Amino acid sequence: MEASSDRDFGLQPLDALLAGLGLDNHALVSASTDQLTHKQVQKGRRGKYITVNIQRKIQKALNAAVPPGEDGEKVVFQLGDLFNYRP
Repeated sequence: MEASSDRDFGLQPLDALLAGLGLDNHALVSASTDQLTHKQVQKGRRGKYITVNIQRKIQKALNAAVPPGEDGEKVVFQLGDLFNYRP
C-alpha cells in the first residue's frame, strides 16, 4: 500500500487533551476494556488514519480514564472533541 498524505490529518485535539489531563497512551490502554493498543492510540494522536471503530475505542477508554471533576460530575467526551476528521 502506498503512503499517502491524504491519510495524514496532523495532530489531533486528542493529543492536546491528553497532555492537558496528564494522561499518556498507556493510561488509555490500561483503562480500555476493548482490545486497544499503544500503537492505535499513538496513530490517533498524530492524525494517522484510523477507523471509526478504533476512534470509538479510544473515546471509550478516555471516558473511563478521566476521573470525575471537583463537583463529582463525570466528563464525557464525544468523537468530535477528539478528532477533527471522520473516516
